[in-house]
Amino acid sequence: MKKILLSAVLVASLGFAQDSLMMATTTSTDNTGLLDYLAPKFEKDTGTSLKWVATGTGKALKMGSNCDVDILFVHAPASEKKFVNSGFGVDRQQVMYNDFVLIGPKSDPASVSGMNASVALQTIKKNESNFFSRGDNSGTNKKEISLWKQAMAIAPDNAKWYVQTGQGMLRTINMAAEKNGYTMTDRGTWIKYQSQKGDKNKLKVVVEGDKTLFNQYSVVTINKAKCSNVNPALAKNFTSWINNDETQKVIADFRLLGKSLFIPNANKI
Repeated sequence: MKKILLSAVLVASLGFAQDSLMMATTTSTDNTGLLDYLAPKFEKDTGTSLKWVATGTGKALKMGSNCDVDILFVHAPASEKKFVNSGFGVDRQQVMYNDFVLIGPKSDPASVSGMNASVALQTIKKNESNFFSRGDNSGTNKKEISLWKQAMAIAPDNAKWYVQTGQGMLRTINMAAEKNGYTMTDRGTWIKYQSQKGDKNKLKVVVEGDKTLFNQYSVVTINKAKCSNVNPALAKNFTSWINNDETQKVIADFRLLGKSLFIPNANKI
C-alpha cells in the first residue's frame, strides 16, 4: 500500500469512501516504516483501508480541528489533552512509546556524552555548538523546546548556532550530520537513520536514558459532534485493533538492526 502525503485541502476534497480511515500522524510513525507495516494487516483484519498524512503533531492536531481526518496518531501528550479538552478529540488512548535521544558528531565537540539532557543543552549553548531544531511544532519539536526551557528558561531562537530547519526528522538529522551538529530525535527514527547510513553514519547518541526523554504515542478520535463528516466508527475500530494483544505484539516485533523501534503499552498506566 502506498502511503498518501496530502495537504489538508486536498484531503478534504478527495472524499475517501466510507471503508477508508483517514489519519493524521507524526512523521516518526511514517519514516520508520511502521505504518507501511501495519496498514496491510489492518485492512486484512478489518476490511478497512488506512490512508494517512504524515506531518508534525502540531499540524496533525490542526487537521483534526479542521475536520480533515477521522483519527490522530501523535506524540505530544500535553497538546493532545488540550485538544480533547477543546471538544475536538475523544477517546484518547495510549498505544506505544519509545524515547528521545540527543545525537551529535562521533567526535562530540561539545563533550556532552553521558550528561543528562539539561546539562547537555546548557553545555551545547556555552560552546555554541551547532544545534539543529526541527522548528516545525511537531511532537519532537515541542519536547525539545520544553527541554531547553527546563535547562535555561527559554529556547535560543535567535542564536546563530541554533538552526530551525522547518523540516522533518530524517532531513534534520541529515543536516546535523552535514554541519557537524547536534539534534534531538525519537529513537525509532534514529534507528531508521542508522539502517540507511550504515558505515557512512557520522553521528552517535550522546544523551539517553533521562526520564524526561520518555516519548508516548497515542491515538485520538475526532469528535463527530464537532465534525459531522468524520467516521468515529472506523476510528473506534482502529483504536480497538491497534490496542488488541495481537497487534501490540506486531508492534513489539517491528525491528530494524535487531532493535525495537517502539514498545507497546496499550491499557497500561
